[in-house]
Amino acid sequence: MLKMSPGIAGQTIACLLLLLLSTAVKSQGVTVRLLSPDNKIEINFQTGQLDKKLSASQLFYTVSFKGKQLFKPSILNLDIKGAQPLGTDVRIINSKIIAADETYQLVLGKTSKVRDQYNALRLELQENTAPGRKLIIEARAYNDAVAFRYIAPQQEGQEGYELINENTEFHFSTDANTYAQVLPHYRSMYESEYLKLSVSAFSNQGGVKSSVLIGLPMLAEVPGVGWVAIAESELQGYSSMYLTNPSNGWSGHTMLSRLSPRLDSSGIAVKGKGSIRSAWRIIMIGDEPGRIIESNAVMNLSSPSAIANTDWIKGGKASWDWWSGSLGADGKPAFTTANMKYYVDFAAKSGLEYMLVDAGWSDDDLTKMNGKVDIPELVKYAAAKNVKVWIWLYGGTVAKQMNEAFPLYEKWGVAGVKIDFVERDDQEGIEFYYATAKKAAEHHLMVDFHGCTKPFGLERTYPNVMNYEAVLGMEQSKGGTRDNPENHVMLPFTRMLTGPLDFTPGGFNNVTKEQFFARSDSPMVMGTRTHHLALYVVYQAQFEMVSDYPMAYEGQADFEFIKKVPVSWDEIKVLHGIPGEYVSIARRKGNDWYIGSITNWNARTMTIPLSFLGTGNYTAEIYSDAADAATYPKHTSISKQPVNNKTVLQAKLVSGGGYAVRITKSK
Repeated sequence: MLKMSPGIAGQTIACLLLLLLSTAVKSQGVTVRLLSPDNKIEINFQTGQLDKKLSASQLFYTVSFKGKQLFKPSILNLDIKGAQPLGTDVRIINSKIIAADETYQLVLGKTSKVRDQYNALRLELQENTAPGRKLIIEARAYNDAVAFRYIAPQQEGQEGYELINENTEFHFSTDANTYAQVLPHYRSMYESEYLKLSVSAFSNQGGVKSSVLIGLPMLAEVPGVGWVAIAESELQGYSSMYLTNPSNGWSGHTMLSRLSPRLDSSGIAVKGKGSIRSAWRIIMIGDEPGRIIESNAVMNLSSPSAIANTDWIKGGKASWDWWSGSLGADGKPAFTTANMKYYVDFAAKSGLEYMLVDAGWSDDDLTKMNGKVDIPELVKYAAAKNVKVWIWLYGGTVAKQMNEAFPLYEKWGVAGVKIDFVERDDQEGIEFYYATAKKAAEHHLMVDFHGCTKPFGLERTYPNVMNYEAVLGMEQSKGGTRDNPENHVMLPFTRMLTGPLDFTPGGFNNVTKEQFFARSDSPMVMGTRTHHLALYVVYQAQFEMVSDYPMAYEGQADFEFIKKVPVSWDEIKVLHGIPGEYVSIARRKGNDWYIGSITNWNARTMTIPLSFLGTGNYTAEIYSDAADAATYPKHTSISKQPVNNKTVLQAKLVSGGGYAVRITKSK
């Protein structure tokens, strides 16, 4: 065992341990086994004849958890234009295993420090027949995940490649229960519900070719074994992965990868020069779904920060004009400089760090204002009140004008940009996210992506990326009933697994399901007041909206919780939870803890032990549903009580209810 000195871009604060366990393997059918550090998770790679119709030896993997199989033999290969799939006729020629254990710091995130402990495998394979191409599989086994990626070295005499698809199977050991987001096509904004359906429900019933696309992440429960979530990370130079069930009939329990195709080449997903290096394919694993929420696997598999000085990157909450309909102090909508100053005044009064000006301040040219809102004047006005300004941008125009627009915004003093309607995650779309983050960082601009793909670890590499939408969020309340407590309790176990989400909470016009109707100005929200307070703890967002208009919060005692709650955290504990039913999450910032608990339309009582607290005495400031909150959902009960790590709280949540707690160390 060899100890190495700390490093990795100055972020490593613990030593890296390497255990060299090189093994040469030359025969077919040999299994290469990789275990997690705690020996509970096992991923095996093997070659053999899985399909009797094929004479070739396939590369495949299996995954087990606590001795029980999660995934049966699942095929791995790359479909490259002009050649047979790479991985269909191969043998293992060498393997090497190392062990690593380090800790790094995140600028912002669900935790401030992350332990990156894993065992890693480098598996080398070669085709049995000419031209004898090489294939490398890199794999890692963590205590809460396994991950692997393909590397296809550049072939002799080959300048470039065209990858048609990546055939990565996820063959569940049984008909798992999935929580899946079905998307209409490859250019959506990931704003659909997550459906609870078995894997077989997505199969090609009757042999009809399925067109169902499932976006990542996808959560699944394998009965009697555990919970898994399929995700991806480190996408630079690659394309985003979707899932589909290719099986003909109800007995098919396999999901198959599908890469988002390029727009400029029919039938091609990824093209380039040199070697092919895929994104990491991640399988997060836990005996409870809450353990997967706590996982930092996506961050661990992303490149460290490319920004040397991150002092200017600050998380915070923002007042926002768009959701309420730009309502002013008189209750009338006005998209003007004067009204935006009203929102700045509210931010300053409430201790919010930011104010976001949404769409409408410019026309097609992002370097010119249209006369409605004077951005430089607003920025100067806000600066005098210790508030910084973000502005909305159209993604398609950003791609054309970022080189001219971003330096201008830096000159104006803009803090960040909300980039909307990206609607792409093909190879060029993914490159847009990286290029935009890099260019924004060069001009000290933070970024909030909207109308976009799901997170994939970019915010570790470029910590100025504060947030992503890619969620069925509170904006849907302006148009219909899709945003509701049932949706709220699904998101922590699905969309939030891969990173922060700009759900835009803070609706204070709380009504019952029966009272609700959609409207654009001063929208209503379903769920109690404390339910919506708790969302600030339940959801992760480094740049968080306070979405309602200022008068909605005037004189409301429970607004105090929103003013105090942080946006970036040191520690997370998932206390309870079943997807689509309820969840209770505790997060720590410094010495203070916050608890957010929400339920669907079923009233329930939650038992919340405070054993996660340190020693000593604390004070809990509790915001709970009032006794009549089921009928009057704006009614909140606010109380304080002394607590310690022996205390057990009883949280009574009404239908669509919530529970929000701030715990501070007693002096």
